[in-house]
Amino acid sequence: MRIGFMGDIVGKPGRNAVVAKSAELKKRFSWDFIIANAENAAAGFGVTAQIGDELLAAGIDVLTSGNHIWDQKGTEEYLSKLPLLLRPANYPNYPKYPTPGLGMVIAPVKQSDVSVAVINLMGRTFMEAIDCPFAVGEKLVDEALQKTPVVIIDFHAETTSEKRAAGWFFAGKATAVLGSHTHVQTADETLLEGGTGYITDAGMCGPERSVIGMNIDKMLFRFLSKRKVRFDVGHEDVHIRGVSLEVDEKSGRCLRIERFNEPWHP
Repeated sequence: MRIGFMGDIVGKPGRNAVVAKSAELKKRFSWDFIIANAENAAAGFGVTAQIGDELLAAGIDVLTSGNHIWDQKGTEEYLSKLPLLLRPANYPNYPKYPTPGLGMVIAPVKQSDVSVAVINLMGRTFMEAIDCPFAVGEKLVDEALQKTPVVIIDFHAETTSEKRAAGWFFAGKATAVLGSHTHVQTADETLLEGGTGYITDAGMCGPERSVIGMNIDKMLFRFLSKRKVRFDVGHEDVHIRGVSLEVDEKSGRCLRIERFNEPWHP
């Protein structure tokens, strides 16, 4: 089987590109299942119910997220109703303060008897001090493998070292460990021991003429003045970036991982 993973969707330009091209990409790469990270889909910060529904209607099977998942009003209610939008599984979940939503879903592949487990984890280096992604992820992978051999992890993290460590930690257990969050597609896609596909960052779906998706002038103002400014999403030269996986659905081993970078011209 073939699985497509689209990196962080940034704002309206990224959404429009994904909605417009997902069917074409699915046909070209022969994808049976599509995952996309939607945590920057609402003006660069979070995702709304309307946007989530729009992306799912365009053919995305599961949406993952990251540190911006709580940025939009109404998202907590939406997470509680829709298991196909994930939040990082390693957010604390105390009984007195339960965390809405799920960090893993096992979703059926359409017109097949195969299911894909998708796990969303978030790193802690230079990010929030939430629960350990390795410990939480290990439990979820073991749980998922009881139901399907195909396990995909979106590891949303800041540093290359933490992502690489996650790749080796889950090597031979997960089908793939795919990095997100930093928005710059890396050139290190590889197959780790045990048939685990890996890339440090799948890249973003958004404007190339930008600073990680955001307006260049606003970002320059922030860096040069060190004063706060409200960021907004760039709009020019939009690309869809991610990886395409070829997977042995019986063993769960990744047979091939390939980067893609698709320009979109509205």
